[in-house]
Amino acid sequence: MPKQYDLIVFDWDGTLANSTQMIVDCMREASADAGLPVPEPTAASNIIGLGLAEAVHALFGELTPAQYQQLVARYRHHYYTRDEDTPLFEGVRETIEYLSKAGFMLAVATGKGRNGLNKSLEKSGLADFMHATRCVDECFSKPHPQMLHELMDELVTGPERTLMIGDTSYDLQMASNAGVTSLAVTYGAHPESELKKHQPLVCFDRFTSLDQWLREHA
Repeated sequence: MPKQYDLIVFDWDGTLANSTQMIVDCMREASADAGLPVPEPTAASNIIGLGLAEAVHALFGELTPAQYQQLVARYRHHYYTRDEDTPLFEGVRETIEYLSKAGFMLAVATGKGRNGLNKSLEKSGLADFMHATRCVDECFSKPHPQMLHELMDELVTGPERTLMIGDTSYDLQMASNAGVTSLAVTYGAHPESELKKHQPLVCFDRFTSLDQWLREHA
């Protein structure tokens, strides 16, 4: 069967890396450290996918510069203490290797910073399979389409030949804003009911099901 897509773009946290609970815990602990109201787990999960500045604003509104700096410093402390130990979801490595050998261009578009993503890619062994990546400290935060626009420009492909895969509404909105087809995974940060509002082609409740779809339909 001919390929439908040339470029497959993955979100990182909650899509390839099993990091949702870690991020929620870090934000809640950082909030307590900074003397701010500790968000409920669902609220902390809902901001995953945004850049850190946008996530903080969504949770707390306008903070003083001192409050913001303290919260971010404590979040980064908790996050970088744990991030390198974050595992990939079952089957991710095998799927990425298969897609690479099958001739797809692969990319990551993430709310992580460049330093954090580079460390995660090297630690996971996936760095050599990614043709390009974009991070939140290089582009506007999702759901702005800049990340996808730049990836498509760099890899010389169009929206009709690009597929975005993510676990948050921000991933799917970004895809829609860029004119790109999306797939959703429901095992990450946002519930299926929220993801379906943004009309992904299919929703998957585990990575192995996504793998099977990609092998048969991508």
